Amino acid sequence: MRQLTVADTLALSIPERIQLVEDIWDTIHIKTDTIELTENEKKLIDKRLESYHQNPDLGIPWDKVLKNIIIN
Repeated sequence: MRQLTVADTLALSIPERIQLVEDIWDTIHIKTDTIELTENEKKLIDKRLESYHQNPDLGIPWDKVLKNIIIN
């Protein structure tokens, strides 16, 4: 199989590019159980979870975060 270039992808129609991205995502999604977190990533998650449990009212609900991202 030959390698796909940026020029190749730009030559595709929008629906074809969307399908390509979906196909790529499906191959990544299948392998997600093989992705390992580093010890530092695990510690960071634990630290943030502990902070949340100590004061859950300090967080921002996802819908507000998303709205802020879309506006900015």
